[in-house]
Amino acid sequence: MTPTVAGMAVGAVLAVVALAFGLWGFLLAALFMGIGAVLGRTAERRLDLGGVLDALRGKRSSV
Repeated sequence: MTPTVAGMAVGAVLAVVALAFGLWGFLLAALFMGIGAVLGRTAERRLDLGGVLDALRGKRSSV
């Protein structure tokens, strides 16, 4: 799946959720999609979650 197709799918899902459940449903769905993306990248070993958490805590630079 190309990034364009994936982006269109995410946009379609968020549009349906916004129409069906309003603003709070939209925000909750977007939050869960973001969490799922981070967990998926971590499972593929394309994202070091420990490094991200250290950077957020200020223990390490993100540069």
